[in-house]
Amino acid sequence: MGERIISWYRNLGFRKKVLFSHLAVSLIPVIVLGTFCYHQTRNLLIRREKEVLLESLEQSSLGLDSSLNAYKYAVDSLAWDARIKQALAKRYENNLEMYLAYRDVIDPTIRTIRSLNPRIGSITIYSGNDTLFPHGDVLRPLSDLENGSSLARDYSLHWLAEGNRLKLCCGIYPENGSGENLVYMEVEGGSVFEPLKELFGENYGVLAADGEGRTVFSYRVMEEGMEGQPLTLTELQGENWAEDYVMEATRLVSNGWTIYLYRPLSAVSASAASITVLIAIAVICCLGLIFGASFLLSGTVVKPLQKLIRNIDQIEDGNLSAQVQEESRDEIGCLIGSFRRMVDRLNYMVNENYKSRIAQKEYEMKALQAQINPHFLYNSLSLINWKAIMAGQEEISQMAQLLSTFYRTTLNKGKNITTVKGEWDNTCSYVQIQNLMHSGKMRVETRIDPEMLEYEMLNLLLQPLVENAVVHGLDHKTEAGEKILRVRGELREGELIFTVEDNGCGMEENVLKNILAADAGGYGVQNVQHRIQLYYGPEYGLSYESKINEGTRALLRIPARKREP
Repeated sequence: MGERIISWYRNLGFRKKVLFSHLAVSLIPVIVLGTFCYHQTRNLLIRREKEVLLESLEQSSLGLDSSLNAYKYAVDSLAWDARIKQALAKRYENNLEMYLAYRDVIDPTIRTIRSLNPRIGSITIYSGNDTLFPHGDVLRPLSDLENGSSLARDYSLHWLAEGNRLKLCCGIYPENGSGENLVYMEVEGGSVFEPLKELFGENYGVLAADGEGRTVFSYRVMEEGMEGQPLTLTELQGENWAEDYVMEATRLVSNGWTIYLYRPLSAVSASAASITVLIAIAVICCLGLIFGASFLLSGTVVKPLQKLIRNIDQIEDGNLSAQVQEESRDEIGCLIGSFRRMVDRLNYMVNENYKSRIAQKEYEMKALQAQINPHFLYNSLSLINWKAIMAGQEEISQMAQLLSTFYRTTLNKGKNITTVKGEWDNTCSYVQIQNLMHSGKMRVETRIDPEMLEYEMLNLLLQPLVENAVVHGLDHKTEAGEKILRVRGELREGELIFTVEDNGCGMEENVLKNILAADAGGYGVQNVQHRIQLYYGPEYGLSYESKINEGTRALLRIPARKREP
């Protein structure tokens, strides 16, 4: 299957190849970018929603803690009231004596507490004193409760939830060390949790659970189409809840209850739908522009080539008088002009000496092929620069000029030795290109002793070090702060010293030790080290210093040699 696709692509026309390749190559990054933007926006909305939920929940929990503490203080005040404890501990001789204790002590105290907090439904004292007779729901025997004795001996506060009502119970510490008494307070649960019903207008749910995981309160209000029963604690703690809901939880200080606040994920991320539409429109527009540009570009290239192919076919058939006409001065025009002159020359050679001139022509063609690549590159960059200037695109013009300088100094007319100035210009051009590719976000510091510019050195020694610093150092910097690249050259004691420093990610110790090893691979500095030591000797070369998250420093040492006239 793969071979068929490759064969099909290879046999496509040039224009179709350009269109297909541009669309295929452009479609992937556009889709990836669109998907990335959508997910980033969606995650941002979810994070913001979680912050809002937590803020709302914490504010509500403060008010809820305050209300619950008020009930706690009411129970405590009753449980530790000295007069109440005396009245419950006393052995009564007759009903009148007990009635007076109820009228003067127990009932006024309970009425006072209830008047201070109207949300208290009832207060009941369960007593183990058999001389105290029941009196309505205010005073009851301890035997009315199944677990009354155990609760009466527990002097800590207990919260109990029964339906829509909350109950607080606490044992009353006996006055004389004996006796079992229990105070029981009933509170309207709906009024206690009322603030939790006003957090949002819709599309949210809230659940309160006690320390043992029992649901104390549950409430849910959803828009049409999302109604249903409030979620249980088991559902909220399930593995799949995060796929459907955004949830935050907080713990109440007053009684250790946990409050859960949740909202449907669909409601939170609904605003991302408009972003999806915009992304889809952007993708379609980008593909349309790419297709149009590719179509026009391929047309300007293919039409002259098709004309050239027709003329080549005529020449192949023996018609050496065929003429190729092309008015453009771009690379295609130059190619056609060269071909026309070649045909003319071919006619001349055939007329003069066919066989001898054919061999000579083959030699000249090989020489031409050896020169065409750099000239073609320079001409292309000049054309790009000219078009950028005409369009007012200074940044593109700058990039084209820098690339032209970089490749001109890199090729160095095929020579292995260059001047320090040439190598420095090459490196500075590369640094500026990298800075343009990084949108000018790097701070670049370059400095060189002017007296060393006329010395000679091997070419392409500094550029690999700078590339290594940018690609493997600054591009992987995770710490906040400015990205800094320093390139310096100095003449010191008959040696040329070059340093390349960055404040990037740095290298681990094992990587630093093996970076110059022949089998390390991946950093491109082994070739530099090998060339230096072969040409200058083993006492010269590279050395590295690096610290994780602080940066890397590369030092290059070569002997100072004057350029021969």
